[in-house]
Amino acid sequence: MVAVIVSSLLGLALVTGVGVVLLYQHWNGSLTVDNVDDQLSNRPDKVADGPLNVLVMGDDTRDGKGNRVDGEGGGGSDTTIMFHLSANRRFAYGISVPRDTIVDRPECRTEDGQAIAAKADAMWNEAYKVGGPACTIQQFEQLTDIRIDHYVVVDFSGFKGMVNALGGVEVCIPEDIVDEDSGITLKAGTRVVRGQEALDYVRVRKGVVGGTGSDPERIKRQQAFMASIISTAMRADTLAQPNRLAGFINATVESLTTDFENLAQMVDLASSLNGIGLDNIDFVTTPWGPADIDPVNRIQWTSDVTKLWRLARNDRPLTADFLDDSISVEEDPDGSASTSSSAGTPSGSASAGASDPSSAATEEPVDDEPAGPGLC
Repeated sequence: MVAVIVSSLLGLALVTGVGVVLLYQHWNGSLTVDNVDDQLSNRPDKVADGPLNVLVMGDDTRDGKGNRVDGEGGGGSDTTIMFHLSANRRFAYGISVPRDTIVDRPECRTEDGQAIAAKADAMWNEAYKVGGPACTIQQFEQLTDIRIDHYVVVDFSGFKGMVNALGGVEVCIPEDIVDEDSGITLKAGTRVVRGQEALDYVRVRKGVVGGTGSDPERIKRQQAFMASIISTAMRADTLAQPNRLAGFINATVESLTTDFENLAQMVDLASSLNGIGLDNIDFVTTPWGPADIDPVNRIQWTSDVTKLWRLARNDRPLTADFLDDSISVEEDPDGSASTSSSAGTPSGSASAGASDPSSAATEEPVDDEPAGPGLC
């Protein structure tokens, strides 16, 4: 999804002439490119002129303020989203995999070709910790039989700059959130969040009224926030402000590691997205229930996940049972956990901008007047 946003805005920026040559050179130089194909094996077949699948991962391992916020239970990456773009570019959806999901991790390889042993009953995010993006891609492909065409890793320490460059993002927090373990306090209401408050919103797990502190509940907030970012980034008032547009792209590109060879590839992707409206972009979570090995702290996929993977594999839109619990980019921002007890399942699983392109925006949060609790 990050690749989609950036590529779309890059195309618009270049077309509208926002410092075209200098900005493009700067952005291209800021992009960290790392092709991991040599580390992957036994891959699903690639479909010519078919759909595009981009695996987005959040990197929580690097040094830097904003990272290592939630390093317990494996660390590395607590965000994995497979973003599926249909071959006809008429629909798209993101599928989130909770980091606490228990899976049988396949063997993968390091950069120098050394084997990393397979492991039964491993947490999903352990793959990133032991083998980085390549191991996560290998794990995803072997467990879903879906070919990943590109990957993007987002460094969380740059996340605040992305949000600030947009002037903040609107969220809805139904009740006060107080997570004493992480030192996070978020007041209830619908308002624009920026800076550290935005990062706290997408990372908090505990202290949510009526919540269990589970990762799927947090994913719901992350999906809602990502939908709000897309909506904000693509709004006319954002596109009409060259400094804001350039600031957002700059902050985002500096936070990425990817196998897109250059920004031109991303712009080419943008040109193919004209047929997808915001109302045709949805986010879902893999169907889950309590894990057999640890029903209190871990989860596992239910049998419904097979249907979800089959839809993506066959390039089909999400069906009604998944859409019922999805988050659409066009919906109003919602800071709650799931409105249903399934917390991300379709069938009743158990609940558990700067003008200088070389600098990202660094403005601090502004206390916008909240609408108050109970109005989300």
